[in-house]
Amino acid sequence: MLSFAPLSPRFGLEVRGIDLSRDLSSPQFSEIEAAFFRGQVLVIRGQRLTPEGFIAFARRFGPPEPHVIDQFHHPADPNILILSNVVRDGRPEGLADAGTYFHTDYSYLDIPARATTLYSITVPEVGGDTLFADQYRAYDDLSVAMKRRIDRLLAVHHYGNRNNVDETTRTVASVLTEDQKAKMPVITHPIARRHPVTGRIALYAVSGSSFGIVGMPDAEARALLDELAFHATQPKYQLRLHYGVGDLVIWDNASLLHSATLTDPRYRRVLWRITLKEPDASGRAREVLASTLVSGGM
Repeated sequence: MLSFAPLSPRFGLEVRGIDLSRDLSSPQFSEIEAAFFRGQVLVIRGQRLTPEGFIAFARRFGPPEPHVIDQFHHPADPNILILSNVVRDGRPEGLADAGTYFHTDYSYLDIPARATTLYSITVPEVGGDTLFADQYRAYDDLSVAMKRRIDRLLAVHHYGNRNNVDETTRTVASVLTEDQKAKMPVITHPIARRHPVTGRIALYAVSGSSFGIVGMPDAEARALLDELAFHATQPKYQLRLHYGVGDLVIWDNASLLHSATLTDPRYRRVLWRITLKEPDASGRAREVLASTLVSGGM
């Protein structure tokens, strides 16, 4: 029987009583899906998944989108990105030090990410946690004047980390080849974005790939984005998640910022990652959740 336990007093849920190696019934998945949008972060501990099983579960949240860094796609399925600090015969097995700054996945794409899911294969002895910051609460706590100021503003996004463009550092956005850079557009998203399923307003990607604001001088735009990012990543909005072997985590990109934490290279770490884009807003998810989503709390 499915049950849900809070990960923190503020947000996040641990799902219990489920084996993802077995097919989930539609009612079971609907319950998990509603909990996902209610809790923003879901953790399902101690799973045993093949690449096929992992992608089958992930697809139920939305259409997968392969990461632009294609050299670390999983050989079984290009929708799975390998995150790893393991090096064999002088060659990295996966992408190391990915996303070690607060950001929102795929906010640099026209159709952004609904969810990202990680499946933990090898856990380091020390470190390897993920930090999440609740952007519903961050928006709710803004002053009325600031809400009015940002209400209609569009941020300019492109791939990268606004606060670090030095490609030689460990905290820069994962470095692209010139061909990969050519595939990355410059697009815009609202700074105060209404969630496509819950209807709540959250700050959206104010840290990470937002490099400017439409119609605003660069210096003023950066100052405003930095002010919002400082506010939005305060410890009171954060949850720190520690992984065990076989843990699967899935989070809501429309209501969260997240950041990986640097891992000591002496300790091996391997995860699989799938990112799911927003499906058609008129599709099944909105219809199901309209009747199942529990309002308020967890």
